[in-house]
Amino acid sequence: MARSLFAGLCVFALCVFKGDAGTETLVIGIAGKDVTLMCQNASEQALVVEWFRGDPSTTPILFSSDGEVPDDARFSLVGNTSLHISELRLQDESNYTCKEVLNETAHLHRVQLLVASGPDNMNVQIHPTTKLPNGTLYAKKHDILNFTCTSISRPVPTTKWDFYPSSSTNELFTEVNNSQNSFILHHMSPGYQGNYTCSAKNPLSGFQATMTQELLVYYPPPALPQCWVQTSNESTRGVQLFCQWPGGYPHPTLHWRDKEDLSGREINTTSLADSVVATLNSSQLLHEKEFMCHGRHVLVQEAKAACTVQLTNPLVTSDPVRSCFVGKAVALTCQSIAGNPRARITWLRNISQPEREIRSSGRFRISQEGNTSTLIIQNCSRSTDEGYYVCKAENSVGLREMYIHLTVNEPVNVGGIVGTIVVLLLLGILVFFGVFLYAGPRLCPKGTLLRTRDSSDILVLMDSEDEDVPTEAPGDPAWHRAMVRANGHATRTTESSHAEKPSEFDLEEKEPRTTT
Repeated sequence: MARSLFAGLCVFALCVFKGDAGTETLVIGIAGKDVTLMCQNASEQALVVEWFRGDPSTTPILFSSDGEVPDDARFSLVGNTSLHISELRLQDESNYTCKEVLNETAHLHRVQLLVASGPDNMNVQIHPTTKLPNGTLYAKKHDILNFTCTSISRPVPTTKWDFYPSSSTNELFTEVNNSQNSFILHHMSPGYQGNYTCSAKNPLSGFQATMTQELLVYYPPPALPQCWVQTSNESTRGVQLFCQWPGGYPHPTLHWRDKEDLSGREINTTSLADSVVATLNSSQLLHEKEFMCHGRHVLVQEAKAACTVQLTNPLVTSDPVRSCFVGKAVALTCQSIAGNPRARITWLRNISQPEREIRSSGRFRISQEGNTSTLIIQNCSRSTDEGYYVCKAENSVGLREMYIHLTVNEPVNVGGIVGTIVVLLLLGILVFFGVFLYAGPRLCPKGTLLRTRDSSDILVLMDSEDEDVPTEAPGDPAWHRAMVRANGHATRTTESSHAEKPSEFDLEEKEPRTTT
């Protein structure tokens, strides 16, 4: 319909050029369609109308109203003046001349016929890509892609590539005046996923042909699948197997199976995009039983996409003996070091209330941090708190118990002991200083140690039978003898009147004793 309308416009919307030799008209026809070349200003009184392909002086008559009929049946006269060509061909493009004979006068009218063809036979190639059953192409992330668009058109069309992403407006990539348009995209990313449209427009006819190709960008998850197990919310004895493999496009396919089941039978699962959940009942729960999750992605080999979980009994550890003082607080800890799924830790009293779980209330506080549970008992009492406590770790596979014995002791008077030690220490210090002060003069060194060996000071020991030494004047002989002894010499003194014999006090000590 559009092409027929355009053909009609090409016939009637003509460019007319007037000159001395007649008129000229430009007509654009579409290959395969019909076109009518009108002889402008033809008079109804015209006797003969002749059509030539080319100049009338050099070419024979193509069609004449007086009976000259061409060999090609596609040519005919309309209204005895206009030349009609059906199923227009490219070789029909030429200059046509209409000659009108009236009263022995001839009027010429020239018509230039241009034949536009296409664009046709459009072809879009994007490689390297893989074609899905619905015709959509996908490429791998980070690949280098070549885009090529070709068409057949006369004259040469204007060819361009437009990109229509899913979340924004279109983007013009490239435009050329050629029957072929190619470009390359490096490092293909998910942002280039969308629709690629190649359009070719005939500049002569204005016809445009388009072809759209959807392109997806695939990429695998960056890591291996992750598996874990946890207790089912619906049943305390059941478990749920979780398998997750995120980060890829499109979403992978995941399924669980028993690793020991050689038949490869899958376990009933619930899929949620990048994850899958399988629920197991109590009959399938055995110690060290293994389950495997297999993942499939279009870009990853299945052998490389698997993970395994193993069900195990819980195992706990704790300090078996604890003690506290009356009125003080004590903390009992219990750690789960094994168990899959994760074990639940509870506290029980073994003697007074063996089946009743201890909960956080009153003097008891229970806290959980990771796999470690802590029971804090405040204001310890020997009558009510001393005894055995049970730490119980339980999961869907089994349970383990750990006994902890608590001893409650009377407090020790630490202040009295410290006071006694301080008093004894002070008494010792006082005794030491007393002895030191009492024996100080005898222990202190004499001042003679500060003297040299050449000192002339000599200690002279004198014996006297009398306790009281008489005091003698300096002029007495006794005083003189004493001074001589003090100087370390024994000398006979001759008086003018008589000479005295030296007494025992006049004896000189050959080697006087010195004390230090």
